[in-house]
Amino acid sequence: MLSVVGPTACGKTSLAVDLALAIDGAEVISADSRQVYRGMDIGTGKDIEEYTRAGVTIPVHLVDIVEAGEKYNLFEFQRDFLTAYDSIKARGGFPIMCGGSGMYAESVLKGYRLLPVPENPALRERLERKSLEELTAILAQYKELHNNTDTDSRKRAIRAIEIEEFYLQCPIEERSFPKLRSLTIGVAVDREVRRERISRRLRERLDSGMIEEVQGLLDRGLTPEELIYYGLEYKYVTLYLTGAMSLDDMVKGLEIAIHQFAKRQMTWFRGMEKRGIEIIWVDALLPRDEQVCMIKSMLYD
Repeated sequence: MLSVVGPTACGKTSLAVDLALAIDGAEVISADSRQVYRGMDIGTGKDIEEYTRAGVTIPVHLVDIVEAGEKYNLFEFQRDFLTAYDSIKARGGFPIMCGGSGMYAESVLKGYRLLPVPENPALRERLERKSLEELTAILAQYKELHNNTDTDSRKRAIRAIEIEEFYLQCPIEERSFPKLRSLTIGVAVDREVRRERISRRLRERLDSGMIEEVQGLLDRGLTPEELIYYGLEYKYVTLYLTGAMSLDDMVKGLEIAIHQFAKRQMTWFRGMEKRGIEIIWVDALLPRDEQVCMIKSMLYD
C-alpha cells in the first residue's frame, strides 16, 4: 500500500492521482473526515475532476458515502477503509490512501482497531460550560489518538474527549487491526507557499459558489448547528448566512482559521513520526514527473 499525506493545499490529491496512473491497478482510498459527506463538495475540496486525466478515471473510495447532517466517525472510517482495501486487493489492485486527516491516516498506519463509542451524558454535562480553548487543553493531555486537528468547534472537542475517556477503559492493545505495510509519503510545502495557496484557493472556492453550497444545505433542512459542527468553511459561511458575521469578517476569519488548521495538521504529522510512523517527505515544488519517478523507485526498491 502507498499513503500520501500532507496539509491542506499541498497538492496531495493531484499527486495521488498521478501515482495511480503510473501504477497498474491503483485505486485511491480517501482519508478525509469531511469528503465522505454528499453535497459538501466545494467546502471540502473534493476536486472530483482531479481523478480524471486524458479520459482515464481513477476509482476513488470513501467519498460521498454519508448524507450531510450525519456524524461520521473514526470507527466507521476504519470499517469502511478495510472494506475498500480488501475489495481492491481482491481485484488484484493496488490501494493508495490519500488525505489530510491525520487521525484517520494514523489509525490505519498504526493498526488501531477502534470500537463504537456511546454518548456519555454525565461527561458532556461536565464539559458543557468549558470554552473551546479549555477543551483543547484537556484533549491534548491524552497520550494516544486525540483528534486535535479538527476540533474547531466545541461539539467536536467534547465528542473527541468522550471518545478518549471511553478508550481509557479499553486499552488499544485489546483492539486488533490488520498490520498493513505502507510506504508513506508526505507532501512538504514551504510555509509561505502554503499560505499563498490557501488564500488563493479560498478565493477560488468563494467564486465557485461555496456560499451558495452552504445555503443549499440550509435550504435542504440542515440546521446551522449541524453545519457549524463540520467546522472551517461550513462553520464560517453558516455564521455569515445567519447574520452572525459580516461577509468581510467571515472571509478574513475563515482564512486565518484555515492557516491555523494547516499548522495543526503539520503538528499532527510530526507527532506521527515521533510515534513510530516513517514519513518520507517530498518537496511539493519538484516537477511532478520527478516526484512520481522518485516515489515509484522507493516503492519497488
